[in-house]
Amino acid sequence: MFLHDLISPERVSLSISASSKKRLLEKISELLGDAVAGLDGRATFQSLIDRERLGSTGVGNGVALPHGRLKGLDRAVGACIILKDEMDYDSIDSKPVKIVFALLVPEQATEEHLQLLAQLARILGDKENREQLLNAKQSDEVYNFFRSFDSDYQQAS
Repeated sequence: MFLHDLISPERVSLSISASSKKRLLEKISELLGDAVAGLDGRATFQSLIDRERLGSTGVGNGVALPHGRLKGLDRAVGACIILKDEMDYDSIDSKPVKIVFALLVPEQATEEHLQLLAQLARILGDKENREQLLNAKQSDEVYNFFRSFDSDYQQAS
Protein backbone atom coordinates (compact mmCIF):
# COMPACT_ATOMS: atom_id res chain seq x y z
CA MET A 1 0.00 0.00 0.00
CA PHE A 2 1.22 3.47 -0.84
CA LEU A 3 1.37 6.08 1.92
CA HIS A 4 -0.70 8.56 -0.05
CA ASP A 5 -3.45 5.90 -0.16
CA LEU A 6 -3.58 6.02 3.65
CA ILE A 7 -4.39 9.69 3.88
CA SER A 8 -6.04 12.42 1.87
CA PRO A 9 -5.81 16.17 2.24
CA GLU A 10 -9.09 15.90 4.21
CA ARG A 11 -7.36 13.64 6.73
CA VAL A 12 -4.54 16.10 7.35
CA SER A 13 -4.99 18.74 10.01
CA LEU A 14 -2.57 21.51 10.81
CA SER A 15 -2.50 23.41 14.09
CA ILE A 16 -4.87 21.25 16.15
CA SER A 17 -4.91 21.97 19.87
CA ALA A 18 -5.60 19.25 22.43
CA SER A 19 -5.52 19.44 26.21
CA SER A 20 -4.56 15.80 26.70
CA LYS A 21 -3.62 12.61 24.88
CA LYS A 22 -7.17 11.33 25.32
CA ARG A 23 -8.63 14.50 23.80
CA LEU A 24 -6.16 14.26 20.90
CA LEU A 25 -7.23 10.67 20.20
CA GLU A 26 -10.87 11.82 20.26
CA LYS A 27 -10.08 14.55 17.71
CA ILE A 28 -8.23 12.05 15.51
CA SER A 29 -11.23 9.70 15.69
CA GLU A 30 -13.56 12.54 14.70
CA LEU A 31 -11.29 13.52 11.80
CA LEU A 32 -11.19 9.93 10.53
CA GLY A 33 -14.92 9.42 11.11
CA ASP A 34 -15.77 12.57 9.17
CA ALA A 35 -13.46 11.73 6.26
CA VAL A 36 -13.95 7.98 5.81
CA ALA A 37 -17.41 6.79 4.84
CA GLY A 38 -18.82 4.20 7.20
CA LEU A 39 -16.09 4.61 9.83
CA ASP A 40 -17.47 4.67 13.37
CA GLY A 41 -15.73 7.41 15.35
CA ARG A 42 -16.45 5.73 18.71
CA ALA A 43 -15.02 2.38 17.58
CA THR A 44 -12.01 4.21 16.15
CA PHE A 45 -11.40 6.01 19.44
CA GLN A 46 -11.76 2.77 21.40
CA SER A 47 -9.25 1.01 19.13
CA LEU A 48 -6.71 3.82 19.53
CA ILE A 49 -7.17 4.14 23.29
CA ASP A 50 -7.00 0.35 23.80
CA ARG A 51 -3.65 0.26 22.00
CA GLU A 52 -2.39 3.26 23.95
CA ARG A 53 -3.16 1.47 27.23
CA LEU A 54 -0.66 -1.22 26.22
CA GLY A 55 2.08 1.41 26.06
CA SER A 56 2.64 4.84 24.62
CA THR A 57 2.84 5.16 20.86
CA GLY A 58 5.04 8.23 21.26
CA VAL A 59 8.08 7.01 19.32
CA GLY A 60 10.39 9.92 20.13
CA ASN A 61 11.73 13.03 18.43
CA GLY A 62 8.37 14.76 18.73
CA VAL A 63 6.47 12.03 16.87
CA ALA A 64 3.55 9.81 17.89
CA LEU A 65 2.14 6.94 15.84
CA PRO A 66 -1.17 5.99 17.47
CA HIS A 67 -2.57 2.93 15.77
CA GLY A 68 -5.14 0.23 16.11
CA ARG A 69 -7.04 -2.58 14.47
CA LEU A 70 -10.67 -2.14 13.58
CA LYS A 71 -13.19 -4.86 12.85
CA GLY A 72 -15.08 -4.29 9.61
CA LEU A 73 -12.46 -1.98 8.10
CA ASP A 74 -11.64 -3.10 4.54
CA ARG A 75 -8.33 -1.23 4.11
CA ALA A 76 -5.79 0.70 6.11
CA VAL A 77 -6.53 4.39 6.68
CA GLY A 78 -4.63 7.15 8.39
CA ALA A 79 -4.56 10.77 9.39
CA CYS A 80 -1.70 13.17 9.93
CA ILE A 81 -1.95 15.91 12.52
CA ILE A 82 0.51 18.67 13.20
CA LEU A 83 -0.25 20.03 16.65
CA LYS A 84 -0.42 23.76 17.27
CA ASP A 85 1.63 23.32 20.44
CA GLU A 86 3.76 20.44 21.62
CA MET A 87 2.08 18.20 24.15
CA ASP A 88 3.11 15.57 26.64
CA TYR A 89 2.45 12.12 25.21
CA ASP A 90 4.46 9.84 27.50
CA SER A 91 6.89 9.28 24.63
CA ILE A 92 9.76 6.83 24.95
CA ASP A 93 12.24 9.74 25.03
CA SER A 94 10.06 11.76 27.48
CA LYS A 95 9.88 14.62 24.96
CA PRO A 96 6.61 16.23 23.90
CA VAL A 97 5.09 15.48 20.49
CA LYS A 98 4.04 17.78 17.68
CA ILE A 99 3.66 15.37 14.72
CA VAL A 100 1.02 12.65 14.99
CA PHE A 101 0.27 10.05 12.33
CA ALA A 102 -2.67 7.84 13.25
CA LEU A 103 -3.10 4.49 11.53
CA LEU A 104 -6.05 2.10 11.50
CA VAL A 105 -5.86 -1.29 9.85
CA PRO A 106 -8.33 -4.13 9.33
CA GLU A 107 -8.49 -6.52 12.27
CA GLN A 108 -6.53 -9.29 10.50
CA ALA A 109 -3.91 -7.12 8.73
CA THR A 110 -0.95 -7.98 10.96
CA GLU A 111 1.85 -7.93 8.37
CA GLU A 112 0.57 -4.82 6.59
CA HIS A 113 0.17 -3.08 9.96
CA LEU A 114 3.79 -3.74 10.92
CA GLN A 115 5.13 -2.74 7.50
CA LEU A 116 3.23 0.54 7.50
CA LEU A 117 4.35 1.40 11.04
CA ALA A 118 7.96 0.61 10.15
CA GLN A 119 7.77 2.76 7.01
CA LEU A 120 6.23 5.67 8.92
CA ALA A 121 8.79 5.37 11.73
CA ARG A 122 11.63 5.39 9.20
CA ILE A 123 10.30 8.49 7.42
CA LEU A 124 9.42 10.39 10.58
CA GLY A 125 12.66 9.39 12.26
CA ASP A 126 14.53 11.65 9.85
CA LYS A 127 15.06 15.18 11.19
CA GLU A 128 14.77 16.87 7.78
CA ASN A 129 11.48 15.10 7.10
CA ARG A 130 10.08 16.23 10.45
CA GLU A 131 11.16 19.81 9.76
CA GLN A 132 9.47 19.71 6.35
CA LEU A 133 6.21 18.60 7.95
CA LEU A 134 6.43 21.19 10.70
CA ASN A 135 6.90 23.91 8.08
CA ALA A 136 3.87 22.84 6.02
CA LYS A 137 1.24 25.56 5.66
CA GLN A 138 -1.46 23.56 3.86
CA SER A 139 -2.78 20.02 4.06
CA ASP A 140 -1.87 19.41 0.42
CA GLU A 141 1.79 19.93 1.31
CA VAL A 142 1.61 17.16 3.91
CA TYR A 143 -0.25 14.84 1.54
CA ASN A 144 2.33 15.46 -1.22
CA PHE A 145 5.15 14.94 1.29
CA PHE A 146 3.94 11.39 1.96
CA ARG A 147 3.23 10.84 -1.72
CA SER A 148 6.90 11.59 -2.46
CA PHE A 149 7.88 8.36 -0.66
CA ASP A 150 5.70 6.11 -2.81
CA SER A 151 8.46 5.47 -5.36
CA ASP A 152 10.73 4.31 -2.50
CA TYR A 153 8.02 1.89 -1.39
CA GLN A 154 7.55 0.60 -4.92
CA GLN A 155 11.28 -0.11 -5.28
CA ALA A 156 11.41 -1.89 -1.90
CA SER A 157 8.48 -4.18 -2.74
